[in-house]
Amino acid sequence: MASLSLKDKAVASLTASDAEIELARLNAAIAEADELYHGKDAPAIDDAAYDALRRRYEAIVARFPKLAHPDDAAAKIGAAAADGFGKIKHRVPMLSLGNAFDDADVTDFDERIRRFLNMPSKGGELAYVAEPKMDGLSISIRYEAGVLAHAVTRGDGAEGENVTANIRTIRDIPPKLKGTKLPHA
Repeated sequence: MASLSLKDKAVASLTASDAEIELARLNAAIAEADELYHGKDAPAIDDAAYDALRRRYEAIVARFPKLAHPDDAAAKIGAAAADGFGKIKHRVPMLSLGNAFDDADVTDFDERIRRFLNMPSKGGELAYVAEPKMDGLSISIRYEAGVLAHAVTRGDGAEGENVTANIRTIRDIPPKLKGTKLPHA
């Protein structure tokens, strides 16, 4: 009987050595997919396949946390700003939303939130809002003294592309806010 390749092995059956090799493979695959999607606007795999790579990476890291590295592609959000646009640093990091694919993912999310809030694992009501994930572009729009100052893509979460000129062409985004109690900065 032929043995399974690492990518076909269940995470629970991986040794630490196997996990290290598999994380390197996943990291390379995620980095390549990110470069094609974000850097070249030419995705090579669909969203479901990409999400599966990330879920497997996260499952392995959850089992072997010492193997995680902050420079891994899977640990990053989005991608660096493209060269064709100016760059703007976000005042507050622009993070990504999480995904839930089944009941276990929702349960895990609830448990993490309860731990963060120092709540008991059972009891005590928490309300959540969920909606289908739609692929698209995240934009941070900043108004200063009520006037559109700049619009920035998520980029890598710390710095994004200045797309202010593009955003000004969207009729539903006002160039100036109405009202009297507008913040100055």
